[in-house]
Amino acid sequence: MTKKIIFISLLILSIFISPALALFLGITYAFIFPHPYPLLSNRLSKYLLQISVVGLGFGMNLYDSLQSSSVGMMMTIFSVVGVMGIGYLLGKLFKIDHCVSYLISSGTAICGGSAIAAIAPVVKANQCQTSVSLAVIFTLNAIALFIFPSIGHFFDLSQQDFGMWAAIAIHDTSSVVGAAAAYGEEALMIATTVKLTRALWIIPLALVSIFFFQNQEGGKDKIAIPYFIFFFILAMILNTYLPIPSIFLTGIRIFSHKALAATLFLIGTSLSIKALKNVGIKPILVGISLWALISIFSLIFIIHF
Repeated sequence: MTKKIIFISLLILSIFISPALALFLGITYAFIFPHPYPLLSNRLSKYLLQISVVGLGFGMNLYDSLQSSSVGMMMTIFSVVGVMGIGYLLGKLFKIDHCVSYLISSGTAICGGSAIAAIAPVVKANQCQTSVSLAVIFTLNAIALFIFPSIGHFFDLSQQDFGMWAAIAIHDTSSVVGAAAAYGEEALMIATTVKLTRALWIIPLALVSIFFFQNQEGGKDKIAIPYFIFFFILAMILNTYLPIPSIFLTGIRIFSHKALAATLFLIGTSLSIKALKNVGIKPILVGISLWALISIFSLIFIIHF
């Protein structure tokens, strides 16, 4: 009875904290207590995750996202395609679960936890696979938030160059904004614009993933179309072209943020010590390798070109 009370209390608490902290709160619970509602949690997290992703669409403006410079657009294209390709090869090299390597690659290539949240249902990732991927991305993301401004000052990067680099090499939009804001107002403006452009890649990646993973499973079964992706696109279009009251948009964003935090708590509770041991350290190595590659190569490109 005690573990159920603690579980429900922490679930309620999770909606008042950041998604990253909610994830680690769930993982901490899983390390101490057995899950009291595994089947219900799995089903609830699945639908909450999809609702959260659709809500994120109301926070994206299509027109603003496409206003990045041509250099930023080209770097985005090469980095997204490059990270996904290298992530696939690293997954093979380290011989880790294909779904986990794909989710980590998606989070590194596009926009961290938001990308993983959108792609996980498409590739039919279970809670353990999703939780491991999110934990790797959030940990590296937190590190980047603190060290990137110092690295930028060490290399004497301009406001424009740092903004571009932060948007390319840091995972989550929130940490991109935090690091760029610490560097300067111009860096913040450029980083936000380029990062929004990267976030749009969630859409084509999700659609490609449907067919890629269908073929991996044999290709004869009926394709399970993730309709929530189309609602995500619709939400973004509505936000861009309709005069939706700001109070309504703010309410949706707050609800989506809280729903995502609760979802990540539920996902985190599925990551037991036994499950973590079965996964091993290899996903972390893949995440670090991808992050190091995109950070170093994008920095070299920005400095010299």
